[in-house]
Amino acid sequence: MSEAMNDSMIEQSAARLFASQVDRALLTRFEAGEFPRALWQRAVDQGLTLALATEDAGGIGASWAEAYPILRGIGYWQVPLPLAETMIAGLLLSLAGATVPDGPIALVEENSDNAFVLTGNDNDSGGGAQLTGSALRVRWASACRWALVSLAGPNGRQLALVDLHHADSVTLTARANMANEPSDDLQLRGAPCLARLANPLPGLDSPLRTLGAVASSAMMVGAMEWLLEQSVQYATDRVQFGRPIGKNQAIQQQLALLAGEVAAARVAAIVACSDAPGVAASDCRASVFSAAVAKIRCGEAATRATSIAHQVHGAIGFTYEHSLNFATRRLWAWREAYGADAWWAARLGQAVIQGGAAGFWPAITDRHLDGLTLPAGR
Repeated sequence: MSEAMNDSMIEQSAARLFASQVDRALLTRFEAGEFPRALWQRAVDQGLTLALATEDAGGIGASWAEAYPILRGIGYWQVPLPLAETMIAGLLLSLAGATVPDGPIALVEENSDNAFVLTGNDNDSGGGAQLTGSALRVRWASACRWALVSLAGPNGRQLALVDLHHADSVTLTARANMANEPSDDLQLRGAPCLARLANPLPGLDSPLRTLGAVASSAMMVGAMEWLLEQSVQYATDRVQFGRPIGKNQAIQQQLALLAGEVAAARVAAIVACSDAPGVAASDCRASVFSAAVAKIRCGEAATRATSIAHQVHGAIGFTYEHSLNFATRRLWAWREAYGADAWWAARLGQAVIQGGAAGFWPAITDRHLDGLTLPAGR
């Protein structure tokens, strides 16, 4: 897909949909427990859910760079949908040659919090395979029909697609993150697998965490861009002691710092998207390094950006009635999703130490560290 097609078909399509459909009323209904099904269907109808999937699976085979405007738009408009997760699942399932089922798809990566045992038939179609185990804080589980589970095995990662509506074998404990998005605990007892597949991206030892980090980084950039715009506008409109507070040098300095954080995070997220594997380019050599850098930089920027935005807005920004909270609470939730910045920084730091001084500069220029692996962890 060409860059021009991206501009005309993906970015504009996503912007029109989100700008026209996502408003305070929809977000308020969502936080009261109403899933926006009409918005989800519109996203499906416009092909956003399968943007990364192969054409054979009904997708458009977009690269991550081409799909960046969708992910950025989720953050900018605070879209309350498991759209990023479903896009990632669609990519992996389609690359593995499996049918992508209709409906939202949650992601579960086996790690120290999430342990599973896969039993039964080894056929790629699933054919009798069953999954038993538990997972904590699964994003969007209660809103999804399916869960794509990434399992560690002796021959590399496997993927299992599980029906979450199979009441006899699936127990879900509803929970929520700071953004009031579902973040549920999941218990499986011999849950039947619709598909059981080898990881189609063997270069990623933790595909869901890595690609989830890329997606959430892009989403955070969108939310921070919205924060910056709102903070500049508020500083211009808010008059105190006879002049806009934006005329105050201290406020100007804070807004400049906020703009710098947004710019740095944007670059990191764009690079991570350019290095993420897709339908046309499955090279994963730089993917984990760039995902780590993006998640670290965007997480740190989110912490500083939300602080500055609330300082500029003053007390009114902390009220639920003001729209600022919808973005800041999502930023606080998303910086923890798929590994917080501290988790990624620890892995990156360990790999740099292992590579030694001689390997440091080549690692930076190649965006690759041989020792950068993602072992089980939170």
